[in-house]
Amino acid sequence: MTDLIKYEVEDGIATLTLNRPEKRNAMNNGMLADFGSAVKAATEDSVVRVLIVTGSGGSFCAGLDLTEFASQENYDRIASGKNKSEKSVPKENRWWPLINCPKPVIGVVDGPAVGMGAEFSCHCDVRIATPRTRFAWPFAQRGLVPDTGAGTWLLPRIIGASRAMHLLYSGQYMSAEEALTIGYVSEIVEPDQVQERGLEMAKQYLLSSPHALSRIKELFYEGFSADVAEHRKLTGAYLTEGFASEDHREGVTAHLEGREPRFTGN
Repeated sequence: MTDLIKYEVEDGIATLTLNRPEKRNAMNNGMLADFGSAVKAATEDSVVRVLIVTGSGGSFCAGLDLTEFASQENYDRIASGKNKSEKSVPKENRWWPLINCPKPVIGVVDGPAVGMGAEFSCHCDVRIATPRTRFAWPFAQRGLVPDTGAGTWLLPRIIGASRAMHLLYSGQYMSAEEALTIGYVSEIVEPDQVQERGLEMAKQYLLSSPHALSRIKELFYEGFSADVAEHRKLTGAYLTEGFASEDHREGVTAHLEGREPRFTGN
């Protein structure tokens, strides 16, 4: 990976930082590729239990770098569907890597999250913001639909259909305060404290069984599109699996012994 994406792992917590502050962390082709590689690394590393996604320099992500993408050659390539670098990557993994990651993903969003940046914030399981955080989906004002599909599929399920449609139709900014009021973010923290708060939240999740967390996440997102009967059936299967797991036995034993559990994910 290049320096445009920083990826660090410490004590079971991976931190992925978008690191192009002079462009407010706007994504170019190289960043997108490295972003996917970093999420893949977190997904496949058994040491990583929680992933934090954040940005540098007081911004989360200003979306795609239009100075790079706005060329006729690029438009022709996208319109024709010919993108050699993406040919072998399944669509769902290319655009939804954070959702497909079976581990909790915390979005530490400081500053603007616009366009693809707003989409990536939507892919995080939990979001915390600062007073200067703003979210916007200005795709319609560029003649487009939300580029990863999160704005039209995930966003209405998180904040409700009417609010989501207004944001998508208008492209207007949603403040941190409004995002907190409607439940898009879980809390607002001062900029100099938000990274530490993200780590505190991640450490809370380390106290839970990684096996259980991965199944909860899968049930959560699958539940958006499955009917109740299918969801209950899958829940029953995962409960049976959970009762037979080492993590379950360790969780019960630790509770009875009054100590913190030592989960293995088995």
